[in-house]
Amino acid sequence: METSASSFSSFQSYLGALARTPSRLACRAASVSSSYEELSRRSGSHMQRTLRWFDLVGLGIGGMVGAGVFVTTGRASRLYAGPAIVISYAIAGLCALLSAFCYTEFAVHMPVAGGAFSYLRITFGELAAFLTGANLIMEYVMSNAAVARGFTAYLGAAIGVSTAKWRFTVPGLPKGFNEIDLVAVAVVLILTLIICYSTRQSSTVNMILTALHILFIAFVILMGFWKGDWKNFSHPAKAENPSGFFPYGAAGVFNGAAMVYLSYIGYDAVSTMAEEVRNPVQDIPVGIDVEAPFAAAFRGGRWEWVSRVIGAGASLGILTSLLVAMLGQARYMCVIGRSNVVPSWFATLHPKTCTPVNASAFLGIFTAALALFTDLNVLLNLVSIGTLFVFYMVANAVIYRRYVVVGTTKPWPTLSFLCLLSLTSLIFTLLWHFAPPGKPKALVLGACVVIAIAILQIFHCTVPQARKPEFWGVPFMPWLPSISISLNIFLLGSLDGPSYVRFGFFSALALLVYILYSVHASFDAQVEGSFGQKNGEILQESPESEDPVHKV
Repeated sequence: METSASSFSSFQSYLGALARTPSRLACRAASVSSSYEELSRRSGSHMQRTLRWFDLVGLGIGGMVGAGVFVTTGRASRLYAGPAIVISYAIAGLCALLSAFCYTEFAVHMPVAGGAFSYLRITFGELAAFLTGANLIMEYVMSNAAVARGFTAYLGAAIGVSTAKWRFTVPGLPKGFNEIDLVAVAVVLILTLIICYSTRQSSTVNMILTALHILFIAFVILMGFWKGDWKNFSHPAKAENPSGFFPYGAAGVFNGAAMVYLSYIGYDAVSTMAEEVRNPVQDIPVGIDVEAPFAAAFRGGRWEWVSRVIGAGASLGILTSLLVAMLGQARYMCVIGRSNVVPSWFATLHPKTCTPVNASAFLGIFTAALALFTDLNVLLNLVSIGTLFVFYMVANAVIYRRYVVVGTTKPWPTLSFLCLLSLTSLIFTLLWHFAPPGKPKALVLGACVVIAIAILQIFHCTVPQARKPEFWGVPFMPWLPSISISLNIFLLGSLDGPSYVRFGFFSALALLVYILYSVHASFDAQVEGSFGQKNGEILQESPESEDPVHKV
């Protein structure tokens, strides 16, 4: 039997802990937390409940209209979708709406700052939650660094100074990592100070900037109709470029949808604010419902003034999205720190402001370091795949949690359904991208759709729901989250190979951290009784009340 000595008290203790890694993985990797534990686990002061539904709406809009509209649109339209970028946004919006339903059910039931990390921790266990949380943190840091560099580009457009004059190139560094951007660093650090000060004041700043930003978006639309030419839908500005509304075909539209998915990340950040909402049951469902492309479109001649106005407006919008995302990333890290899989130092709240000051400062500095030298394109590729992966996991979790109660119902029917649905969606995606065009391809794709619908209907008719949401739940269960799973897999298949290489590398790195540190810290916390399992008691959730009950 293992002793209760800390695995990190000495080098010899750590070596002993490493030798017992397999048994500790078996003990902790699939360990499931309860909603009660997630709600009651705090470190020192509580976060203050100062936000209302209109704050959440403002934070969600602010998080979406800045990064997505002004940073990802140019690259997605130029490289993938062309004018059909509007359809790409519609597809991404539908997928995001389905994911928002899944997030809302969890957030209303469990209003803590952990977001997807907490949702997966109570559903699939510690390892799945840790890998998802690690990808979430990296997703936020990468996207914030990308958005900060986009701010530099639009600020340059606003004052008529080329981006090249704001950045300087360092010889010897690889391409994509050799342009130093000090303005982006300054913006990130200033916003870090703001979010450390107060969540309520941060929301007020966001509301003001978002209102101004919406006015600028209306200005962009008006000027676009004024200057726009319908010939652009059929005749490109340069003869060597593809033409038409669908210059890259259907594949380009879906590739564009995967890229602009970042635009809808705002409601994910809103879910991390649940712990600071005054009335989560009522407010959360309401609140979740080329580098400077728009400025460049009007650059030159008599339209130069429009370019500068758009540059100024986009700069404000980018600040709002940065503010929201940096609020979200700090709260994720805070809750992960509470769970003992990273040092509890990250869970410390400031005694006066009740904000996660340590997590905010650490991630702010990390984001600033990436924004200093990493190119926008490198950052956006990894962000898109991380976002889609996390939303795929949350959609699986909401189905599993509705149909499985640990110790009461058997998990295998639900797990089998989720695996079959994912496998069918994956086969459809691979055929769509790699099978040669023709009638056989259409027949096989149609067969995949029929099989997926049949699997869904059989599961719906044969497996009863084990848990009913007390306050708010995803409608049309399990159809809506199942569609979300399939759409996320399909959009994941639209991303390029290098994105998967980077994603695989980071996921492997996160797994290594879990094996070398997190599982041992978590095991120590279990031995000390931090997980509510003392004197042989095991926490189990009741399917009726969803409150924990004790069984010996």
